[in-house]
Amino acid sequence: MQKIYSSLDEAVRDLYGNERSVTERRRISGGDINEACALTLNDGTILFMKYNSPDALPNLRAEAIGLEEIAATRTIGAAKVLGLGKDRSCSFLLLEYIAGGPRMEGYWETFAKELASMHRFSVSHPEIGYGFFMDNFIGMRKQINTPHDKWIPFFRDCRLSPQFEAAADYFESPERRKIEYFLSHLDSYLVEPDRPSLLHGDLWTGNHITGNDGKGWVIDPAVYYGHPEADLAMTELFGGFPQSFYEAYREYGKLSPDYKDRRDIYNLYQLLNHLNMFGGGYYSAVRSIINRFA
Repeated sequence: MQKIYSSLDEAVRDLYGNERSVTERRRISGGDINEACALTLNDGTILFMKYNSPDALPNLRAEAIGLEEIAATRTIGAAKVLGLGKDRSCSFLLLEYIAGGPRMEGYWETFAKELASMHRFSVSHPEIGYGFFMDNFIGMRKQINTPHDKWIPFFRDCRLSPQFEAAADYFESPERRKIEYFLSHLDSYLVEPDRPSLLHGDLWTGNHITGNDGKGWVIDPAVYYGHPEADLAMTELFGGFPQSFYEAYREYGKLSPDYKDRRDIYNLYQLLNHLNMFGGGYYSAVRSIINRFA
């Protein structure tokens, strides 16, 4: 995606023709960071628009690039990116409108199979290794994606270490020593995958919806190339999917039997990010994982 529109009207005219205009806006609830609405054009076309303050354009651009990266795999449903723009009042991202509908038979098994297919996708940027060609965002915070040749150093240097540094004021000296030990011995707990996999990056239950085709689709990505276990761990952090999803993924994705030994380490990154965004309510969960492994 290259073009940045200077107004919503410009975007609509460029995408749908000079005769097209917005006739109705309907607010849609559910987002934690951005506002959203459904736009109806004068020909009945409906678009989904996510918007925020003008300085949030980098966040929306990173989301658009992530959706396009997922769509390019042709493995799993993701909303089509239509346009990106900024005017004096806001920045905005236009997406295909997903109305949803009845779920297909075998919904969770199909979603697991398609996610596993995305995780098996051949790396489209072989020079990256683990990481991504640009930094993006995890929630409201910057996510560092500096390319690494190995997964474990990447997860230490670009995931856990920056979050621990940002949360330093929460920890006393004994805990800081445990954290230092834990990070320096991370290769005792994690394993290197065979190769990098494209990850959604923020795959909690709220970032999964039913698509127009009745299948499971993904939204709001924070993509990078890494270990599939990191995506699977995130699905279990806030509620989780039905057991049939995990059974199917274990079959199609060849999930290692000892994955659960590493799940909490991967979720430590997400919990630390929530600690840094929302405050001390996440401290006890972070501390529990540190004490378990250090």
